Amino acid sequence: MINIMTIGGGSGQYVLLSGLRDIPDFNVTAVVSMVDSGGSTGRLRDELGVLPPGDILKCALALSPFRESARSLLQKRFQNNDKLAEHSVGNMLLTMLSQYCNDFAEGVRALGEVLETKGRVLPVTTDKATLVAELTDGSWLFGESAIDVPRGDQREKIKRTFLVPHHSDSIKVYPEVLQAIKQADHIILGPGDLYTSIIPNLLVEGIKEELAQAKAELIYVGNIMTKFGETEDFTARDFVDKVEEFLPRKLDKVIFNSTEPKQDILARYEEQKARFVDPPAENIPGRRVISGDLLSVAGGVVRHDPEKLAKVIKKNL
Repeated sequence: MINIMTIGGGSGQYVLLSGLRDIPDFNVTAVVSMVDSGGSTGRLRDELGVLPPGDILKCALALSPFRESARSLLQKRFQNNDKLAEHSVGNMLLTMLSQYCNDFAEGVRALGEVLETKGRVLPVTTDKATLVAELTDGSWLFGESAIDVPRGDQREKIKRTFLVPHHSDSIKVYPEVLQAIKQADHIILGPGDLYTSIIPNLLVEGIKEELAQAKAELIYVGNIMTKFGETEDFTARDFVDKVEEFLPRKLDKVIFNSTEPKQDILARYEEQKARFVDPPAENIPGRRVISGDLLSVAGGVVRHDPEKLAKVIKKNL
């Protein structure tokens, strides 16, 4: 059995886990960012003071053999009750389980039991925190949703990000995550939004120190498109360099998609100031560069194809 750890959050980690779940000899542990602050998740954080359930829910669904049916049910949003309006069923279920257990991680485990997840889903921390970004003009953005969705047509670039704890002096890693890093054979970062899904995990106290000692190889799955407000104008090498700024060692392998979406899709993304990321034109010294067709454009949305991505990962471990 090969121990695989993924580190990320959002839809990128959902796609990755959806592919890895079906590989028989993979034992998967998903480590999930805890700074989501938008939509239903943000409301639950504000109103009940709970840890954000949204990305955890996505990962649990991805690892469930009932993924499609459970997703249609648990991601359904309430409409006919003012208090529940726009909350998802799954977010409410995980919140209830966590509060009843008086322990967020226990609530996550209980959700995994219900969904019969193939693998584990772990919060990177159970300390409550807010993600903050300083921009190059000296202004500040508070909260993942403010960083993730820029307002207006222009925004300064992100200079640095950090976590602000709510009730303690620091944000410490959830202990089971450290044990999972020790046991991992391969650790996969991404795909996902760089500053709001991947880097927040690496800002948690204890993660970098454990990664420095890990026997696992480090793999980064690069994004297919840039994102306005976070990574506009980034090249593939820029993505690699930025991730490595937050790591205690160099990446071992980097994986990029090489298939460009059709022009009509690229034009729609251009309206959002997003563009295609060409794979590295040459090898990056010290890292093995892997590229291939990983593209999915289902529904007109550019994403990694779960099966293609999982196949490339398995072939190159």
